[in-house]
Amino acid sequence: MAVKSLRFEIVVWSSAYLAAFAVTFGILVPLQNLAFPEFPSQASLLFLPQGVRVLAAWLLGWRAVPALLPAIFISYCYLAGWDVFSLTCYTCIAIATFTAPTVFWITTNTICDLRPNASASVGWPCVMLAGTVASAVSGFLLNLTLNSAPQDYIAYFIGDVSGLFFLMMILMLFFRWQRKRHPQPGE
Repeated sequence: MAVKSLRFEIVVWSSAYLAAFAVTFGILVPLQNLAFPEFPSQASLLFLPQGVRVLAAWLLGWRAVPALLPAIFISYCYLAGWDVFSLTCYTCIAIATFTAPTVFWITTNTICDLRPNASASVGWPCVMLAGTVASAVSGFLLNLTLNSAPQDYIAYFIGDVSGLFFLMMILMLFFRWQRKRHPQPGE
């Protein structure tokens, strides 16, 4: 049963990640390049896959690693081509895969319990804060690994946090719509 559950998580979360990646690089980045042709960075200013990574880390914990690894590898194949098999790309893939679950694990065990609980209300500010920290850490490590220009650090951070914020807003609106559509007893 656990294998079926893991397969399901891999299909769902990797599909969500690849969809976010496709929207980002197929629609948002070309629009960004039209709107800001002089923007020197290759970073997306609305990087939706970071939102998927953070939400997966929050909802799945360490299971987010195998759930997202196939999609993260595929996205790096798209970005790097055959260089995906280089030590630099392997390092970037590891950073992209492990940072958010690590930050959520540390936050849950030191600051506030972020584990999803059906009986408790979601602590959105704490989830957003942990996601922002995960964005800062992964952006710093990725840019350090890639030896990026200083403006890339800021651009990647803005893209990661805005992608996270956008997906969190969509999720909150979805939950609000669900509550209105299916009110619980006593509401």
